[in-house]
This record gives sequence, C-alpha cells and structure tokens, in this order.
Amino acid sequence: IEGGYKMEKSKIDLYITTNAKYFEPSAIPIIRQKMENAPDEALLTLQATELKDPTTVLLISIFLGSLGIDRFMIGETGMGILKLLTGGLCGILTIIDWFTISKKAKQLNLSKVSMIM
Repeated sequence: IEGGYKMEKSKIDLYITTNAKYFEPSAIPIIRQKMENAPDEALLTLQATELKDPTTVLLISIFLGSLGIDRFMIGETGMGILKLLTGGLCGILTIIDWFTISKKAKQLNLSKVSMIM
C-alpha cells in the first residue's frame, strides 16, 4: 500500500472494541474492512477524530431537545434553529428525536470514519 503498511489486526481490534458504542452493530464489519485496507497512518487520524456519544446526545435530546441543542451537536444547524424557534415544532419533533437521535449520531460517526479511510 502506498504511504505505509496495512494496519495490524490487534490495532483494529482495539479501536473497534474501544469505540463500538459510537456505531451501529451493523457498521462494525464495514469499519473493520475499511481499516484492514487503510494505511497504518490512518489510525492516528482515526484516534484524533471526535466521535459523538449517542447516549450523551440522547440525554441532551431528552432534557434540552426543544431548544434544538441535540441537532446542533450532530451538525444539523438548520434543524437546530427550527427546533429552537418553534419549541421543537410544538414538541412533536422533540419526541421524534428521542427515538431517532442516537441513530443519527451513530450515522454521523460512521461518515466521519468513512471519510478518513
């Protein structure tokens, strides 16, 4: 591989074990495959990448969701402003987010990792 060697299996296993909570279980094999084909230097970038904790985002959504803070945290500024100005669309969008925001955070994490590898 240009730019370095492939990542060692032990490094891949350690990264996945340490960060599994940040991803959907179905995404773990995809991440593993991408890491196996990525140069060893990519691990440093992966470790420096800030991942959103889905549990923290959910708790923020439960307690401050009507202010749109949960959407701001996952980078959806437009939806965050909409929720802020409308009180979470009178609470409807806030309740929907209680059930979907964790998955959105995990998808955001997967896209960040995918962009690196």
